Amino acid sequence: MKTGRQAGVLLPVASLPGPHGIGDLGRGAYRYLDFAQSAGLGVWQFLPLGPTAYGDSPYQALSTFAGNELYIDLENLRELGLLADEELAGLRALPAAYVDYPQVIALKWKALLAAAGRFDKCATSNLQAELDQFCARHDTHWLHDYALFRVLKAQHRQRPWTEWPQPFIERDPVALKRLEATAVNELHAIKVLQFLFNRQWQLLRQYAHDAGVTLFGDMPIYIALDSADAWSRPEMLRLDANGRPLAVAGVPPDYFSADGQLWGNPLYDWQRHAKSNYGWWINRIRSTLEQADIIRIDHFRGFESYWAVAADALTARLGQWETGPGDALFEAVKKELGELPIVAEDLGIITPEVEALRDRLALPGMTVLQFAINDEGFDLARVAENRVCYTGTHDNDTTLGWYRGSPGDLRSADDIAATRHKVHVLTSSDGSDVANAMIKAAFSTKARLAIAPLQDYLGLGSEARLNIPGTTANNWRWRVTEAALSDSLSAQIAGMVDTAGRRPPP
Repeated sequence: MKTGRQAGVLLPVASLPGPHGIGDLGRGAYRYLDFAQSAGLGVWQFLPLGPTAYGDSPYQALSTFAGNELYIDLENLRELGLLADEELAGLRALPAAYVDYPQVIALKWKALLAAAGRFDKCATSNLQAELDQFCARHDTHWLHDYALFRVLKAQHRQRPWTEWPQPFIERDPVALKRLEATAVNELHAIKVLQFLFNRQWQLLRQYAHDAGVTLFGDMPIYIALDSADAWSRPEMLRLDANGRPLAVAGVPPDYFSADGQLWGNPLYDWQRHAKSNYGWWINRIRSTLEQADIIRIDHFRGFESYWAVAADALTARLGQWETGPGDALFEAVKKELGELPIVAEDLGIITPEVEALRDRLALPGMTVLQFAINDEGFDLARVAENRVCYTGTHDNDTTLGWYRGSPGDLRSADDIAATRHKVHVLTSSDGSDVANAMIKAAFSTKARLAIAPLQDYLGLGSEARLNIPGTTANNWRWRVTEAALSDSLSAQIAGMVDTAGRRPPP
């Protein structure tokens, strides 16, 4: 991370303002960056950028290398002559305050495929040359396999690859050659869309850098079973001959869950990764650093040891700890890529061994005030410099919702009352402006970086919560409107940033 104290925002791309039903890389993203620059918010943290499927979760992506096609700015495609204005009418009628995923997916994919189908005819020679360069660079590494995967999913009604005909499960060369010969246009369309996503993202990234805004990306430790990565590289996972997991990921029982959390992601075959000198991980981190300046690695503790659960288990209760790759993985990546701008998500069951690994690698960890406030003896003055301090994350309720308590809250009324009292003491406030009080508390720490979700800067309640872990419905839907990114809000935030000495250097 940059030296010096900074402040930032947690805001998924899908939550950005925009005219087509979901946040994208168009005008709304640039408007947000202007707002952030004015407010003195020098870091933009977003969630994983991969194409989503199950539960619309960015943590269950169809590829760890591809970009989410739904984030492509259609107005830019119209300007390039790939879409007509009337083709966007249905998308413009979608809600602005939340994402209606079924409608967005249906309408936007129709427009995207139409644009991709016109690319060869309508694109300039310079744009064609850019596409050729993009494909030449990425085809062998991931792009062609991703295109095959998406075409096969479309042909098999989006079923998981483990339910496809056996020749495709096994990636039979004859079957794949036949597909390549009969689905030329479909494969090309997927590659065109990935090129357009990457082109738009790199332009946005340059704009962010020109505005003095650092991009803070997110990389889950595990990949989804139903992904191009698992289908094309099954040997790197603990799978049987039909692609079924031999064991799956999760976390053991704790205060929040008597049965633990059964995530269901396939586990890595770490011995195979070690034999390849962690080449897949090097490529993965390199690819992520082409999108972001800093990376948060989710569930960092899994690199020291991870909870393995039998594939047929109904809960995570009966799992066991197994040893992760530890220092060896990061040493291999560092040797290839140099110093690693990584933040370790070190929440949950953290042992001295996990802390030692994090500290040997000199990685910043995370302090989340909604959790830390309940730790015995917690003191803002003891939050270390080498931390990222959050009010809450994408998995928490908003600060206001957490403070008030909301329907379905697992805490008792007494627990909520006790939390409110701790907030009053911690922030020296009466709770009447609890979101700003907690933001100021995070800003006041020695942590080099302090971040709050945009919902907290806006002072929103549980209606703006982004995700409830362990559920699959009605998550990842909240969006900010362009009107909410007002000059008055920017000035208010700038005041807090300047008081805390967190404005980025010019």
